[in-house]
Amino acid sequence: MDTFLAALAALAPPIGVGALFYVAIRALVNADRNERTAMARLQAEEDAAARTRDAGAA
Repeated sequence: MDTFLAALAALAPPIGVGALFYVAIRALVNADRNERTAMARLQAEEDAAARTRDAGAA
């Protein structure tokens, strides 16, 4: 039983660091995805405004 607890204690820090790494990378990927979505939405709004402006000038 002592061997099992020693092995568990030895594996706890790497597992914890791995979990933190996973959470950090996941947050970065989600932030990038949200930024790309927002930029696409902004570009679509700008394109629509330009078409409306061009249609009104013609």
